[in-house]
Amino acid sequence: MPKPAKPRTFHLHVENSRKRQALFQLTEPTYAAAAKRHRALAKRLNVTIGWDGDMLDEALKTADFMINSSPPRERLRERAPRLQWIQTTGAGVDGLMPLDWLPADITLTNNSGGAHGDKAEGSCAMALLMLQARMPEIIANQSAKKWEPIFTTPIAGKTVVVVGFGDLGSAAGRAAHKLGLKVIAVTRSGKAGKPADTACKVTRIDTVLPKADFVIVTTPLTPGTMGLFNRARLDLLKPTAGFINIGRSPIVDYEALRNKLEKGEIAGAVLDVHSPEPLPADSPLWTTRNLIITPHNSCDDPRYMDFLCDAWFANFARKLAGKPLTNQVDRKLGY
Repeated sequence: MPKPAKPRTFHLHVENSRKRQALFQLTEPTYAAAAKRHRALAKRLNVTIGWDGDMLDEALKTADFMINSSPPRERLRERAPRLQWIQTTGAGVDGLMPLDWLPADITLTNNSGGAHGDKAEGSCAMALLMLQARMPEIIANQSAKKWEPIFTTPIAGKTVVVVGFGDLGSAAGRAAHKLGLKVIAVTRSGKAGKPADTACKVTRIDTVLPKADFVIVTTPLTPGTMGLFNRARLDLLKPTAGFINIGRSPIVDYEALRNKLEKGEIAGAVLDVHSPEPLPADSPLWTTRNLIITPHNSCDDPRYMDFLCDAWFANFARKLAGKPLTNQVDRKLGY
């Protein structure tokens, strides 16, 4: 009897950048630990790990799969004749849009889901409670050595409008729901599952913003969400409202938001995303009244790359089984 054919081995190339934070670098030790957790699947892989393009051109010649948040765009099919699948390390792919450079037969997946949800839920709970307690103002008073008691009501019973209800939006919704808030989800389709109490289409967002005690922006950056919160839309918010952005900064007119904060026309804000990043030292946002700035860390767990590897191996198993990959990026929608 002939021996069964040896299973095919695939080439996975991982491309890192030393300019990125260590949290987002898939190093040899991190991959080795993941390979031990997925021994059978790892045996089907020949893995190369490069840094800042030091071996990229050579690796592309035989790579079947690539983990790379900044994949090469020029002559990609010519340079990578076997490439089938690109995995980004981040959830947002706005920096890769439009995807006219990506050959039609290459699948692009992002890192949405488990790497962000739990951390985002905790961060949103913290931000909601800080805004309800008027902590930005209390912190400013502390810096000024000013004793001024501020008394606020409990947060339960308030209303939060969550813009975007994917993985991050659902996490924000869970945080709000556990605190006793009513959750209104704003989505492209006008539909949202639990924990949303109700939902509306983004085209009708102006009808729900006046009801908001808090707004949480979690939506991806796309041509449709760019500048969604312009000055006119921010004017729809109550002066007692709190504003949180963990999505992308170009979704919000930060200068208009800053002006409203300075005038007391919005009670407070927590901004986790900025443009550029790091936020320049001379940015007026640093000293804006009732604003808390966090350095784009609201959704990222120190185990980020472990989550990525486990999700990637789960998708690799799906590919070997002939099943569709999860977290596929829609080329038209941009997420």
